[in-house]
Amino acid sequence: MELLEERIILNLKSRFFDMISTDDHQLKYESILEEMIMMIKQLMQAEEVTLYHFDERIQQLVVEASTNSDVKQNLVAVNFSNQDHRELGTCQKVYRKPFYCQAFEQYDLLIPVRNNGSIQSYLALKEEGQFFSKLTEKVLEKLSVEGGLFLQKAQKLAKLLVEEKRYKQLFRVTEKVHSTMNMKSVLGEIIDTLQEVYPTFTYILFLSQDYNDYEGLPIKEFNYTSENQTIMQSYVTGTIQVEVSATECKANLYAPLKGKQGVYGVLQVTSSNALVFPKNEVEFITVLANIAGGAIENAQLYEQSKRLIADLQLINETSHHLNSNLRLSETMIYMSEQIVKSLAAKEVGFIQFASDTSQNYVQQGSTDFFFTDEAKTYIDFFKERILKENDSLFIGDLKLPEDTNADSSFKSAMAVPMSQSNVLSGFVLVLHHEPYAFSFDTFKLFLSLIHHSTLAFTNTLLREKLEKLVVTDHLTKLYSRKYLDEQIQQSMQFDEGATFILIDIDNFKLVNDTYGHQIGDEVIIQVANVIKENIRGTDIGARWGGEELAIYLPRVPIDTGVIIAERLVQKVRESTNPTVTISCGVTCWKTEDNDTYQNLFKRADNALYQAKKTGKNKVVTQLC
Repeated sequence: MELLEERIILNLKSRFFDMISTDDHQLKYESILEEMIMMIKQLMQAEEVTLYHFDERIQQLVVEASTNSDVKQNLVAVNFSNQDHRELGTCQKVYRKPFYCQAFEQYDLLIPVRNNGSIQSYLALKEEGQFFSKLTEKVLEKLSVEGGLFLQKAQKLAKLLVEEKRYKQLFRVTEKVHSTMNMKSVLGEIIDTLQEVYPTFTYILFLSQDYNDYEGLPIKEFNYTSENQTIMQSYVTGTIQVEVSATECKANLYAPLKGKQGVYGVLQVTSSNALVFPKNEVEFITVLANIAGGAIENAQLYEQSKRLIADLQLINETSHHLNSNLRLSETMIYMSEQIVKSLAAKEVGFIQFASDTSQNYVQQGSTDFFFTDEAKTYIDFFKERILKENDSLFIGDLKLPEDTNADSSFKSAMAVPMSQSNVLSGFVLVLHHEPYAFSFDTFKLFLSLIHHSTLAFTNTLLREKLEKLVVTDHLTKLYSRKYLDEQIQQSMQFDEGATFILIDIDNFKLVNDTYGHQIGDEVIIQVANVIKENIRGTDIGARWGGEELAIYLPRVPIDTGVIIAERLVQKVRESTNPTVTISCGVTCWKTEDNDTYQNLFKRADNALYQAKKTGKNKVVTQLC
């Protein structure tokens, strides 16, 4: 019998060695255990062999492997307490039936398996014949020792294989992170890795950034007002936190998604039917969480760098364009288009102040809204704020004052003053219907655009004022005769026709003699203002000389010109103080008449002479 027992032990050790010396890297710990108990069943001629393990996490006995398929379905031996385990673990012997512990009452033999000096596992055997009773305590104790050694080696081997697999998975995830800036792809890879390693766990990513594009992933918005203080503590401290619910028999692990510059969210890992996360699991989850945090940070820095480059390109292109001697209206139109396109604005207004800021007007190039009555409410509101605070305004949920008696249809607004040499010349106002439509980065870009553009605006205004001074009569603010002559000659080259009106203030010498030359100048100014109020922007009103004025109407037929002249005669008679009248000589030219610049003036002068000669305060026409 002694020889048989030695053969059993030698056979057992030999089979154990064959099992763990395999080069199969797909070998799993569960498979090793299955082979182990099947081998023990054969050597011991047993009906059933079941390996139980005391799980410290749940403080209960669980089935690790069994030759009985029915036993494998019942994973927890509920009648085995922690006290039972402590009592059995302190004894250094093999137990034969009957057992005092009900958990093993159906078995004939119980062999505690020592691992690293302590007992954590138990081999429970059912006898098929009378083989157990023939074995001595010595061989059963040897079986306990060898089984413990085998389990120890098998666990180390399985751990090495698991670690190798984890390192490969970490390498795969890291490779993915460094090969793409697609956050959805990276986070998806991390979740897939976790589910592959720990399929019984559930996962949620709480992200502190926008996650609308991550559909299909277990992602939620990080709520800074969350009642879950454990999540908040993990986010704020940047450390692993564990939350245990004994009543639900589950544990939550919260791993911060850390980068070098901050924390970008929290990974929640939920383990059901367990109250403890092993150290190696915590380490692996922590590494993956850090990879996720680094990936989020890198993606944000990448997007930020792209945005900054695009912003710099926009500012550079805009500055270059604005310094290319555009007209003011062209400058404003270009800026309006750039702001609408780059900032996703709905309305853009350029508000210019008069020299004393008491009056303001909307520059051409502003969107159509700013030329409506509704826009005045917004312009007045922001003008008052800017004059008072002398600073830029960034409003995400605009509410107009109650005394305006208007509801704010625009909720988002940005206003930036235009100042040059500490002189406030106006402001630019941007509006959007949706609240919080503009980000702070958008506001900073808007500030840069306006600050870089203000000098160009100012230079364009000064240049056009200077140009106007050169071609403008200083008294009447009408164009000079020189400018009128140039425009008529240019028009006769390119247009198909036009009307010319020559105007003279009747009895002007009498006005000077009666009221003085200063009143005479005021009368000329009054007549000039009537002219400016009754012609279009494309028409040219000019001072011909002395008390004589002129109007050139490009592409206007003579009958329309006569109507305009008659209206001027009436308006001057009704609105001047002291009251004066005017006489008008009207003529025209057409391309087919092959007319000349000198003849046009001569006919208008003749018509004016006839008006003066035949009673004044009238319009006389002379055709070519």
